[in-house]
Amino acid sequence: MKKFLVVYIAPAEEAMKMMASATPEQKAAGMKPWMDWMAKCGSALLDGGAPLMPGQMLSTGASWNPSLRDLTGYSILQANDIEAAKKLLEDHPHMDWMPGCAIEVSEMVPMG
Repeated sequence: MKKFLVVYIAPAEEAMKMMASATPEQKAAGMKPWMDWMAKCGSALLDGGAPLMPGQMLSTGASWNPSLRDLTGYSILQANDIEAAKKLLEDHPHMDWMPGCAIEVSEMVPMG
């Protein structure tokens, strides 16, 4: 089995505002589709991941600057190939969260 890094992208500033103003009930309701997706994945979900705060990017010359990408979370899946990983991401709840959401999936290549 191969491992795949799943990266969730959303307008970070809007996402942070939405989460900061959500009630506990709204947060719980928002997590239900995610929990359902995690359950559907079963053992193929190695790490459900976590939300991410806006990041910093190191560029040539050792200069740190705000990241140019709105990475808002990650997960790690295992599957036989990229097509099987993509199938696990069909109908993912992140895509219904807000306009501008996207998902990227990349195979994690073992070192050595």
